[in-house]
Amino acid sequence: MAARKYVDVFDAYDRFTQGQKMTESEWDYQVIPAKAKMLKDCYELDFGHDIIPTDSELIDRLFLAGMDMLLSCGIFNVDQGRVLTLEEDEIYQGLKMAPKKLTLGQGKDKVKVKPRRGNAVRRPVIEGGPTGAPISEDIFESVIRSYAQEPMVDGIVSGIIDAIDGRLVTPNSPWEIKATMAEIRHVREATSMSGRPGMCI
Repeated sequence: MAARKYVDVFDAYDRFTQGQKMTESEWDYQVIPAKAKMLKDCYELDFGHDIIPTDSELIDRLFLAGMDMLLSCGIFNVDQGRVLTLEEDEIYQGLKMAPKKLTLGQGKDKVKVKPRRGNAVRRPVIEGGPTGAPISEDIFESVIRSYAQEPMVDGIVSGIIDAIDGRLVTPNSPWEIKATMAEIRHVREATSMSGRPGMCI
């Protein structure tokens, strides 16, 4: 039997346009919570006091529950308000084709991201930052620099400037473009000032 073609961006787009119509609130407050609750019970998922599970049987059940969730719920496209569905062999093919390692950043600041198994001795790649939180323009660069100067931080997950030139940033407006350009400039300046110009963002 020939291997199934992986789902590329064109196939995904076509499937989204023909997928089940749904609102974001239906997806967020009905579909996902109900299915998650059902799968938690079905696969006997109980983390106890452990934030990260280390029990191999629990990890296996968690993976199977995740597969079940993806197969039954699909992927929601916020812009189109539609759901893309996948078949099991397509998911496994996607996992098989996923990169095994990734290099982020440049020069002396680059880091290699590789899979880690449970209880691995090698430390994880650490990304620090305000992660999408709104920050005033006047302190934005200082906030980013406070993360970039920490030796244990390998990359920056930036925040967002909530107002620029005294104007609140309105989505889908020229002000949003200007704020985004300012964010990039401030992050780059912050990493350079911290002696880490090649740091990934």
